Amino acid sequence: MRHGRNQDHLSWNDAAFLYLEREGVPLHIASVNLLEGFLSLADCIRFVESKIPLVPRYRQRVVAPLFNIGLPTWEFDPDFDVRNHIWEVTLKHGTDAELKALAGKILGTLMDRQRPLWDIALVRGLKGGRTGFISRVHHCLADGVAGVGLMNAIMDASPAFPPLSKKPPRFRVPPPQDPWISLLGRWMNSYADGIKQALKAQSDALNIAETIATGGQALPMDKLTKLLPELAAPTEALHFNVTCRGPQKLAWVTFPLAYIKAIKDARGCTFNDVALALVTSTIRLYAALHGDRIKGRLLRIMVPVSLRSNGNTGELGNVVSMIPVTIPLDIRNPRTLLAAVHERMEFLKSAHVAELVSLAGGLPGILPPRLQALIGPLASQLQGAPFNLVCTNVPGPQFPLYLMGHRMLTWYPYVPIGGETAVNCAIVSYDGTVYFGFTGDAHAAPDLARLEKFLKSSAKELGEAAGVHLPPKQHVRPQVKTAALPVVVPIETRRKRTPAPAIHSAAGLSPKPRRTMKHKVA
Repeated sequence: MRHGRNQDHLSWNDAAFLYLEREGVPLHIASVNLLEGFLSLADCIRFVESKIPLVPRYRQRVVAPLFNIGLPTWEFDPDFDVRNHIWEVTLKHGTDAELKALAGKILGTLMDRQRPLWDIALVRGLKGGRTGFISRVHHCLADGVAGVGLMNAIMDASPAFPPLSKKPPRFRVPPPQDPWISLLGRWMNSYADGIKQALKAQSDALNIAETIATGGQALPMDKLTKLLPELAAPTEALHFNVTCRGPQKLAWVTFPLAYIKAIKDARGCTFNDVALALVTSTIRLYAALHGDRIKGRLLRIMVPVSLRSNGNTGELGNVVSMIPVTIPLDIRNPRTLLAAVHERMEFLKSAHVAELVSLAGGLPGILPPRLQALIGPLASQLQGAPFNLVCTNVPGPQFPLYLMGHRMLTWYPYVPIGGETAVNCAIVSYDGTVYFGFTGDAHAAPDLARLEKFLKSSAKELGEAAGVHLPPKQHVRPQVKTAALPVVVPIETRRKRTPAPAIHSAAGLSPKPRRTMKHKVA
């Protein structure tokens, strides 16, 4: 993984998530998982601590530069204690609704920037003797693809695992640099980065122009005439495109991966086309329920696109661009809707929109660092949403993962909301199942759970239109062969005690006693 130096400054794309974040609008990625059996807190702490050498960034915190000269840096936390990042909470009834409420409360709080930006909550009281596992990392540390890589690094591909050492791994914190030398280094680095960003922008622009002019796919005039006006049209706000105030609500739905793939194959499109068609149909039903005008209206979905080479999940940070997909919201026929989504996605790919958006998104990196630090807070206060919602789709491993021999049963994804984008969707596929996770602001979308019903009905309609039928639920999982996980480079570590984490008070919970380590949540 790309990390490990004593001081390693963030890129502009990574730092932007710090600049945009504000109270009530946390910007981290996360997942809610269920594990087989009971996993003790003490064992989990020891196990994750043994894995941290694979992810040195988990020992590093973000340090803002003096006088905003240069970008923030990753520096090793001299007071790092893994026990400040792993804690437990007990549900009263253990229902699915209670788990969602707890996850929304935890994921709706800001992380303490004085510590490394990750944490894990173990959830007790679930039915069936299962253990909940809510993990999150700040978006400045990882995007969705890198988040999958982090999960692969912490989890195992086999139920077998070596005995845990009673002694924590040793780690010597590198001595900090002299502040004035560090300040001078940051100034020089920021100047050099600005030049590199400007040269990169020029090179990218020339490459895009050359690709379009020579090697790119020609764009038919009828496509340009039909779809360019849609792309240039302003975003029409739906009822949930209002300022996020919190708290957050979660909703999720699962489908067999084979079902989505069968629809894809039957209609000659991509997995992402099917996912976007389902989300569009779901939003249409939800918008109509709340009295939004549907006829003649366009829905704009911002779709993150990974720019990693060969799908590399071992590189941390944000290596991603965005594609604004504009889809007519009044298409009721599922086959026509899927065809419309496919047509627009192919047009956007042919027009190299992802590359153009990436080019535009990197331009602020040319500005002096002090101006860069001002852009985020100012941008977060702008009125109006440039898109209706974000829909991210990340492929996960198609084999089971284990934590200390406990099989991970589910992988419900979480994507942050913010600004006037108060409903977003994240999709991840894992071990033969596709998980749709919706995040919503409780004031803008108090009935977010309705999206679950609408998504299920939309999937049934689309499947029937494609000649594919949803199979009955399987109560016995097939045996799946394990596979190797990505190889990462380890470093040494050491543990030091510090005060209890601030996440408990932020989430409305009482501070955790060191011995009992129990909470009760209504």
